[in-house]
Amino acid sequence: MIHNPVLLVFILLVVEISILVLATNSRTKFLFKFLPSMFWIYFLPMVLSTCGLIDAKSPIYQDITKYLLPPSLFLLLFNVDFKAISRLGPTALIVFFAGSFGIMFGMVVSFAIFKPLIGSQFWSGFGALAASWTGGSANMVAVKEALGTPDPVFLPMVIIDTIIPYAWVAILISLAGRQQSFDTWNRADRRVLDDLQESLKGTALKEKQPIKFLNAFLIIALAFIIGFAARAISIYLPTGHNILTPYAWTVIVVTTTAIILSMTPVNNIPATGSNKFGKWILYFVLTSIGARASLSHASEVGILVAAGLVVILIHVTILLIVGRLVRAPLFLLATASLSNIAGLVSAPVIAELYQPGFACVGLLLAILGHTIGAYNGIITGQICRLFIH
Repeated sequence: MIHNPVLLVFILLVVEISILVLATNSRTKFLFKFLPSMFWIYFLPMVLSTCGLIDAKSPIYQDITKYLLPPSLFLLLFNVDFKAISRLGPTALIVFFAGSFGIMFGMVVSFAIFKPLIGSQFWSGFGALAASWTGGSANMVAVKEALGTPDPVFLPMVIIDTIIPYAWVAILISLAGRQQSFDTWNRADRRVLDDLQESLKGTALKEKQPIKFLNAFLIIALAFIIGFAARAISIYLPTGHNILTPYAWTVIVVTTTAIILSMTPVNNIPATGSNKFGKWILYFVLTSIGARASLSHASEVGILVAAGLVVILIHVTILLIVGRLVRAPLFLLATASLSNIAGLVSAPVIAELYQPGFACVGLLLAILGHTIGAYNGIITGQICRLFIH
């Protein structure tokens, strides 16, 4: 068994780089069609530790999370374009937030129902899953650490986070051809699509630009400085009988700082590659979490699939009720739903499938979810925690 921290870091880096290379290679990327790279980056280190090849209890894993997760969150959030998001209009935003609320409310109800079958220790796991289904994988990892989710509890949640969103994407794709009949039944005001097209003129998916080294260095340095400052500040913030741990405050402070800075001239620094660097750091953090994970609660996956389906049912019900009230077309309901549950990758795809030329709507709503996911997950987890007393 390997115990040396330097060798462990090297192995984790090899796992991450190998998966990312295979996932982007034209000959091998088909292997990740159903199980995405994030899953394998988490799963393979867990296999290595389970087989006894690497030390599952090395303190280096906690250090990686402690020092690298906050800057990765900052890099992923600081360049959000809130002006573009605000131009989506009230109908799109109302439907999106209805979907987010549906996920949070669904998680609480589902946990209350299934707690006798899975155990009360899963309260934080539902919070982490709520963070992912309202804001993506980065928020899931952040809330996992903020709520202190045990690694054996986190593993089944990663599996559920992989299975159900893919199934939901397939269902929404199959409904794309039924837009007209649904909108007629829902008495949808399709003029909102014309308004969206007009308000989003000049907004498009950003083209890839070559990364400027100096700009990238400055932003990465700023991310680490803010991460360090957030950890220092969090020690002095109130915990409220351990409801908010210092690390939870670290996540909140970093996230809030990134959002505030995104509305300042810092957001205009060109070609920093911050999102890309943020993902690379986040994936490395994920390898360290996987390395200390356990399969001891894998048997709960079947029950948790049922729990996840209950969440989806409640999410859809609330979306349909609100969609009926605001007369939203199926395009907005489907895009808002995937902007929450599937995030930055699938939301633009489904938006483009339903309404060609509207991919940026899906992207902007998914980015909005990305900014609120950590808050939603922490709140949801703490509400679920009330049911264990």
